[in-house]
Amino acid sequence: MNNERHILSAFDRDLETAQALVVKMGGMVETAIHDAAAALETRDEELAADVRRRDRAIDELEQQINEEAARLIALRAPRATDLRMVLSVIKISSSLERVGDYAKNIAKRSYVLAELPAIDGAGMALRRMSAAVETMMKDALDSYIQRDAALAEDVRKRDLDVDQMYNALFREFLTFMMEDPRNITACMHLHFIAKNIERMGDHATSIAEQVIYLTTGELPDDPRPKGESVQRVEPEGA
Repeated sequence: MNNERHILSAFDRDLETAQALVVKMGGMVETAIHDAAAALETRDEELAADVRRRDRAIDELEQQINEEAARLIALRAPRATDLRMVLSVIKISSSLERVGDYAKNIAKRSYVLAELPAIDGAGMALRRMSAAVETMMKDALDSYIQRDAALAEDVRKRDLDVDQMYNALFREFLTFMMEDPRNITACMHLHFIAKNIERMGDHATSIAEQVIYLTTGELPDDPRPKGESVQRVEPEGA
């Protein structure tokens, strides 16, 4: 009995270490979302370069989390509920790594856009959309820390708002391109950035769904609410 308690205690300790790394990674990703959008809006090439540099640390954290999780499974042989927690660590860190990639790609495109004529209001609109995603990510991570299924479900519903923002922006960029062919290059880059942000929202939603699975033992059985997409295109890093 004492030995079993010792094993459980060791598992809990190792799991806490892995979860702490996920939370750290989440904070870095939230900052990356914020800074990538700020660099785009203000045409700050130094900040964009910083976002790109920091992506390596996010990738390294994901690798560390995967190694911790693999060690947990190999050494602790977790039972069903515990295994679910370990697998959620892997899935959440994978979603965070993808969001970091999207932030890096936004920063990369901001260099090109800095050399092109500005599209009126685009930077502010994309900043607003990324702020919505950043809040979704923060709440998804908070729901994970607190095991709050209601907050996770709220995040899941908010993905529809991000989809609608994306669709509105796509139509706006299309209008700019039709009005003046000289806007085409800039608007194509801006469209891919909007799509990157929309995909970030999808990953925040995936994290929220993992929280629902952790707390209830089941993934949501109703289809994820999605806006009607006006353009199906996969951004860089997809």
